[in-house]
Amino acid sequence: MNGAESLVKTLVENSVEVCFTNPGTSEMHFVSALDKVPGVRCVLGLFEGVVTGAADGYYRMADKPASTLLHLGPGLGNGLANLHNAKKANSGIVNIVGEHALHHIECDAPLTSDIEGVARPMSHWVKTTKSSHDVSRDGALAIEQANHSPGRVATLILPADTAWGQAGEIARAQKPPARPQVSEETVRRIAAVLSAPGPKAMLLGGMALREESLALAGQIAAKTGCVIHSEYNNARIQRGAGRVHAKSIPFSVNAALDMLKDFKHMVLVGAKKPVAFFGYPNKPSYLFQKDCAIDELVGLGGDIHHALQMLADHLGATSIKPHVPTLSQPTCPEGEFTHAGIAKVLATLIPEHAIVVDESITTGRDFDTTTMSAQPHDWLNLMGGSIGFALPAAVGAAVAAPDRTVLALEGDGSAMYTLQALWTMAREQLNVKVIIFANQSYEILKGELINVGATGDGEKALSMLSLNAPSLNWVGLAKSQGVEAFQVTDLRDFYKTLKAVLSMKGPQLIEVAMSSAR
Repeated sequence: MNGAESLVKTLVENSVEVCFTNPGTSEMHFVSALDKVPGVRCVLGLFEGVVTGAADGYYRMADKPASTLLHLGPGLGNGLANLHNAKKANSGIVNIVGEHALHHIECDAPLTSDIEGVARPMSHWVKTTKSSHDVSRDGALAIEQANHSPGRVATLILPADTAWGQAGEIARAQKPPARPQVSEETVRRIAAVLSAPGPKAMLLGGMALREESLALAGQIAAKTGCVIHSEYNNARIQRGAGRVHAKSIPFSVNAALDMLKDFKHMVLVGAKKPVAFFGYPNKPSYLFQKDCAIDELVGLGGDIHHALQMLADHLGATSIKPHVPTLSQPTCPEGEFTHAGIAKVLATLIPEHAIVVDESITTGRDFDTTTMSAQPHDWLNLMGGSIGFALPAAVGAAVAAPDRTVLALEGDGSAMYTLQALWTMAREQLNVKVIIFANQSYEILKGELINVGATGDGEKALSMLSLNAPSLNWVGLAKSQGVEAFQVTDLRDFYKTLKAVLSMKGPQLIEVAMSSAR
């Protein structure tokens, strides 16, 4: 048994069952080991950003890590943007990166680089294995880190000679420590805050946005009169008819300030203080008023469900029926595309237990309220702001939950960063339905040009924000990678096509030609 085989056996022994791969020469022994040792599903991505984004989406739905396989420093570098998103989402990933044989590094071959230096900003833990006998042990350490609560990006760098050399014994990863539980004193203090007169809110994040915890938050809100909100971006929120709705804070600074302006107390439950996505001239960074007191019930890494249960028990709220949205009435909007009309189509057609991966950005900014009455579903947001997230994350989500429909809501500009994910969807025959909102521009940046007070609105500036001349042909792009595709030009056409696509097997893409929609 060589080091690479010992690492694969370590992955299997510790329930890491999927490897998203884009290997090169230095990883060939690991490729061979994945072939020889049963137990790991290998999913090829044609760009490293697809690989790392898929590992992010997988963790969000499986609640356990997958591994990646990347080629040296440049391969890792290509995957960093979606590792950034994964780190912000607290997704656990066992990130395996090949390296030159140890004796070859000093020769400064063309692909030699500081892989640890490349990895460190987007990883919680980085280690280079120095001996084939240590590969399994180091792999187990990486798995321990990835399994931490909340999850971590653990990058293990595997020199080629440690992969081909003789291995030691298979190691078992230690179980992660239990999430710390909130004290009774904290529960009493927060109960007093929420029971006091005046407007107050609970801001939810992390595991507080799972169905059972949301139900407790809804009972607490019904008992105390507080308002429930969620952060603007969330790694995974369970929502839809019959589930307590936590309205998300808007992206727009002005809209967010208006939403939160009256609250005198805000209690954080697995969330951070609400902050603007960017800094703007003459606008605050934090989105709450200076006289709003901020308290924390439990942090992101704490036992969030237990904390909410203790708080509901203390308040005597567990027998109260929380307010939940009812199922929306079926509707087939007609006419030209509008953001509101698109949201109504989605609210009607989102399948029960679907997984929605959202990078719709400008088009989908107001989907939250309309789609809360859709069939029960999970919604995954772009957490780190680095675009090119939705298509790869949809791959990972579909691998993690093959019995569920995945809807990827994607802007055309963002999709171009990682369109290779379409090929992986076709190869693996994943049940992903991609909706491309083709407005032929970086629409969000047109608004940001104004928001930041920039004055460049001439031909040169606008040309840097447009995607026409030539226009992208998403039907052609999808078909070239094996994905069946359709273009729709109005709301009725979108409704009929999406309804038909949802009954089909495998991946499909719908190009929503909406350059003038508002």
